[in-house]
Amino acid sequence: MADEGYDTRSLSRQVRQHLEALKLAGVEWLPAAAGRRPPAAARSREPARPTPEPSPAGVSVPVDLFSLAQPEAPPQSPDDRRRELQLLAKEVARCARCSELYATRTQTVFGVGPVGAELCFVGEAPGADEDAQGEPFVGAAGQLLNRIIAACGFKREEVYICNIIKCRPPGNRQPLPHEAANCRPYLERQLELVAPKFLCALGAVAAQNLLGKSVSISRLRGSFQSYRGIPVLCTYHPAYLLRNPSAKRDVWEDMKKLLARMGRPVPKN
Repeated sequence: MADEGYDTRSLSRQVRQHLEALKLAGVEWLPAAAGRRPPAAARSREPARPTPEPSPAGVSVPVDLFSLAQPEAPPQSPDDRRRELQLLAKEVARCARCSELYATRTQTVFGVGPVGAELCFVGEAPGADEDAQGEPFVGAAGQLLNRIIAACGFKREEVYICNIIKCRPPGNRQPLPHEAANCRPYLERQLELVAPKFLCALGAVAAQNLLGKSVSISRLRGSFQSYRGIPVLCTYHPAYLLRNPSAKRDVWEDMKKLLARMGRPVPKN
């Protein structure tokens, strides 16, 4: 029975992810189709349902996509959430929704860090080093992020780190809209399971996709936004700082605002 329960949860999650991808693609309803009736024995166990009003002949009745799959209650214990996160990572590793990314990636890059992390950094996409090692932010930009994390008084293993999409785009190009949409259900489930208290969006692509906004990073940075009730601070991506070292001062000012909001002291460096 335990295997049956897992299969049901997995199927339900996959259905929800597919429906979320359809919604992000602009699909809001599907025509109702008559299906085969279940066996009489199965029908006898079903709760009574109201008889729907008949529709005019030849008329398709819209069906609300998101009434078909009820939201899954998140696991309560940290151990449960860690197990669910591991299962989600395996599901992501098998994903082939984006044909170009699937064909060119070495491996997926899911995320690292503890569940219940106080702070989660969300970047854009894996680069060549990340694609090779299977861990986010391990290249030059990652080394700079490590220094930012340390300057804020954290250790890397104390924060959660992930990206908007889990595969490296060829040539390190920006993720295409349909790629971000395909990966969105994974990101949402990932953040639901990690349940960070604060989010920091690194760069325009991360901020715009996470928040569903088209505002430039120069306008978003330094101010707090919200993702499903979680405070979000947006700032420049570490890769941008490597190209524009003078912007490091702006990022440090943003980090000080984040620390103040978190109720943490600003370390004296």
